[in-house]
Amino acid sequence: MPMYEYRCKSCNHQFELRQKFSDPPANQCPQCGAAVEKMISTSAFSLKGDGWFNTAYCPKTESPKPAGCGGACACSSE
Repeated sequence: MPMYEYRCKSCNHQFELRQKFSDPPANQCPQCGAAVEKMISTSAFSLKGDGWFNTAYCPKTESPKPAGCGGACACSSE
């Protein structure tokens, strides 16, 4: 389940809620009961490793590779 951040419009209290996508957004501050707004925050999601292009998508061949290809795939020379 994703984690969402909220901030109170009245007292500026910030808090996080773990919610399902189907759950309604929070609308009350747990401290003062005033209206809250959903904050936009950075994601903890990051891609690491060679990546799907180099390992799963692009076919490997024995032909010479164009400059800048990295040698992992059969790139076109466009």
